[in-house]
Amino acid sequence: MADAGLVDSYLGLITFREIRRYIVRSHAVMMTVFVGLAYGLFAMLEAGMLVLQHFTPPYYVTVLWGSAVNYQPWNYPGLLVVAPWGIVSLPAFGTFSMVFVSAGVAIGMTSAILLAIALARRRASAAAGPTSVGALAGLTPAMIGLLALGACCSTTAAATAGVGVIAQVTGTTETNLLLNSWYLGVFQMAVVWVSLLAQEMLLRVYGHLFDPALGVGRPAPAARWDRRSVAGGLLRAALLIGGVAWVLTAFEAWTTVAPGSASATLWFDWAGLHFATGGIAIVAALVPRPFARLFGGIARSAPGLLARAGLLGLGGLLLVGAPPPWAAAGAVGLGNELLGAFGVGAAWGGVAPALGVGASTAFRWTFEYLLLGGFALALAVRPTVAVAPLAWSAGPVPPRTEAGPLSPSDAPAPGGA
Repeated sequence: MADAGLVDSYLGLITFREIRRYIVRSHAVMMTVFVGLAYGLFAMLEAGMLVLQHFTPPYYVTVLWGSAVNYQPWNYPGLLVVAPWGIVSLPAFGTFSMVFVSAGVAIGMTSAILLAIALARRRASAAAGPTSVGALAGLTPAMIGLLALGACCSTTAAATAGVGVIAQVTGTTETNLLLNSWYLGVFQMAVVWVSLLAQEMLLRVYGHLFDPALGVGRPAPAARWDRRSVAGGLLRAALLIGGVAWVLTAFEAWTTVAPGSASATLWFDWAGLHFATGGIAIVAALVPRPFARLFGGIARSAPGLLARAGLLGLGGLLLVGAPPPWAAAGAVGLGNELLGAFGVGAAWGGVAPALGVGASTAFRWTFEYLLLGGFALALAVRPTVAVAPLAWSAGPVPPRTEAGPLSPSDAPAPGGA
C-alpha cells in the first residue's frame, strides 16, 4: 500500500491537487471560472481568433478539414464562424493550447490572490515570514501567461513581443515561430505547467499556514535566509530556467526537421543532450532533496554507475563539443559554437551559432551549455557535492512522512523557501 500511496502522492502533484483543494475550500471556484474566461477572451482578441466588427452577409458556420497544400496541418480541423457581430476562428491545436493556458492562468491567478489576501491578514503574525516569498511565487503562472499573452495560438503580429522573447530564448527567428505556431503553444503550456508545479509544491510545504487542511505530511520548517540560502535559490532558479529552455529548444528543432525523418545523430542530440540533461536539471531544481536521496542511493550501484557514465559523456559534449562528424550532423556543444563564432569550418568541428553572437547566443552558452553541462559533469564525478548547494535554500530537513523517503511532501518550496 505504501507504493500505492506514493503513486497517488505524485499523481496529486502533477495534477495540482493542493491548488484545486485550496480554491474549493476558499469558495473561489466562480472566481477561477471568471479569470479563465476573461483571460481566454482577451487571448482570443489578441491572437486574432476573435474579431468583433460588423459584417454583411453571407453568414455561416463551417468546419475546415484541411488545406489544399497541407499548410499548417496542426490547425485542422478548425471551426470558422462568420456572424453579423464578428468572426470566430478556432484552429484545432491553437484552441487546445489556449484552453490549457487559460485554465492554468485561472487557477494560478486565483490561488495567488487567495494567498496574497491570507498573507495580508497574517502580516502581523510571526508565521507570515516564510510565506512572503511563497505568495510571490504563486503569481508566477499568471505573470508568465500575461507576458506571453496570445502567443499560444498567434500567427499574426498581435503577439510580436511574446514571440520575440520565445525566439530569443530558444535560438530561432520570429518568422520561423510564426510559420510554426504549434511551437508557441507547446512553449507556453510547458512554462505554465512547470510554474503551477512549483506553486503546488509551495502549498504542499506551507499550505498549513493558510489552511490547516492543506499540505502533505507534517508542517515543514522554513528556510533561514542568509547568503547560502540565497545562493542556493539562485542556482535552483538558474537550473530551472536553463532546463526548461533547453528541453523546449529540442521541440523548436522540430519546426525545421521532421522527427520521423531525423537522423540517429539528431535523435541522440534531442534525447540525450536536451531531454536528459534538461530534465535532470528541472527535477533537481524543483525537488533537490528527493533527487539527492534517489541519486545518492543508486550512485554506486550498477545502474547508478551507468547513469553517471552517461552524464559524464553528455556533460563533456555540452562543454567541450562533439567531434566534427557529429557536430556537422547536428549534435553541437559549446566548443563547436565557439569555434564557429571564430570562423572555424565544419571540417574542424566549428558550427556557427544560428542567430550569430548576441543576447540569444549568450543565454544559450551561459544557461544551457555551461550551467547544464557543468551540472551534469558534477553529478557524474561528485554527486553529493553537486546537489549540496541546491539544499541550502530548502531549509532544515523536514520530517519523514508515511509516503516514504521520496514523497513529494519532502520537496522544498520553490524560489528558495
